[in-house]
Amino acid sequence: MKRIYIYVLFILVGIGTACSNFDNINTDQEATNKVTSPMIATRIILNLTKQPTQKGFLQPYMLNKNIVWTEFVESYQYNGFGSVSLSFTSINDAHFMPKFATSEKLAKSYEGLMYFARAVKFFEATMDLGDIPYHDALKGEEEKLYFPKYDTQKEVLLGILRELELADNAFSEGDQFEGDPIYGGNIQKWRQLVNSYTLHVLLQVSKKESDIDLNIKDRFQKIVTNKPVFTSNSDSYQLTHADKNGQQYPFYKVGNSFTIYPILSSEVVDRLKDRRDRRVFYYAHPSPVRLKNGSTQSDFEAYVGIDPSLIYDNILDIKNTNDYSRLNNRYTEIATGEPTQKLAYAQFCFIIAEAAVRGWVNESALDWCQKGTRASMEFIYANTPNDIQYHHGMPLDKAYVDNYVSAMTLPAGVEKQLEEVVTQKYLASFLHSSFNTYYDYRRTGYPKWKINEASSLNSEAPTKVPVRWRYSAN
Repeated sequence: MKRIYIYVLFILVGIGTACSNFDNINTDQEATNKVTSPMIATRIILNLTKQPTQKGFLQPYMLNKNIVWTEFVESYQYNGFGSVSLSFTSINDAHFMPKFATSEKLAKSYEGLMYFARAVKFFEATMDLGDIPYHDALKGEEEKLYFPKYDTQKEVLLGILRELELADNAFSEGDQFEGDPIYGGNIQKWRQLVNSYTLHVLLQVSKKESDIDLNIKDRFQKIVTNKPVFTSNSDSYQLTHADKNGQQYPFYKVGNSFTIYPILSSEVVDRLKDRRDRRVFYYAHPSPVRLKNGSTQSDFEAYVGIDPSLIYDNILDIKNTNDYSRLNNRYTEIATGEPTQKLAYAQFCFIIAEAAVRGWVNESALDWCQKGTRASMEFIYANTPNDIQYHHGMPLDKAYVDNYVSAMTLPAGVEKQLEEVVTQKYLASFLHSSFNTYYDYRRTGYPKWKINEASSLNSEAPTKVPVRWRYSAN
């Protein structure tokens, strides 16, 4: 019996030791077991800025008429909208950032980020759907409020503008913080972004200029006059890519089977060619047929876009001729690509230009239009290798940019000026800013995209682009 007891004792001791060893072996000694403010901040910022990859990356630009998709009929290209889900899970723990901060000033910085992230997510949702839950949203965990009421879009916008103001105030009292992959925690940069983004929000509701509660014009003037805003390309709200798994440019060729499908839209190519704008050489690749027939890659006429409103079978017929321009190699061959912009300094310049045309600010619309065009060209030049395969012998060097910008003019008349400013903003936003150029088109009608009743998937109004998505069934 004693032997049995001894064996049992050995077994029990062995089990205890084994459990202890198991815990030690399977515990990452370098990993934290505590959630921190920087950890939440990084996740939230990347959620706001990171783009889908491969085909998902290009889908907004089918609606924006940047590209034509040739794999099969794509609903966005033909103005067919489905439903969109309504989810704010990416910011449901944003309020923990200031709570977990290690100082009062850091708490203010993370509070600013919390307000900004909330404003962005609610703004994107209301831009897509209109009325959405706002005041009662995100109260399921603490208040067990699982069925929040829907607020009117005006109520949502007033809340968003208030949260952006709170974000600016919080950042102004904060300190440089960790966990920021965009600006390295620089609170001055964040203040510039918050206020520039506020101008973007105000412009997107330009049709409500007379609304007393929104007070758009006065809010706009006060920010431009008194608040820090973007001043150069270095301020742009953008994500820079790296040649690492999961961090590469969203349409990079490795593992991407969709590179053969996008073709440049005539909505972009023709407008660039009409303006003798060298950005077409960076956006597109020359038509093989035009090169074979004697054009050089430095000729504007070597670049051919396809009308995205054509019936799909007609698009395939053109594709079979090989007489079209595909995407420039820089979008598929360079792992780091160019930074993907959510709100660029160039777009900010066109926001000011449009506000000037509308009489909201005492600024020169032409000056700001020139600044926006220059910023766009300099951004492309700075983020593209000086290689002939990417600029086709027509680089956006300083001499060209200076000459092009100095020759720019605006037509007479408010409506014509609005059309030119919004069109220039459109050309500067190629494969950037997701659905923003669609939002500009929705409120202004510019650029004047071709709409073909024969190919339209908008069955309710085939001569129009839909003004919002449908609510999800659940």
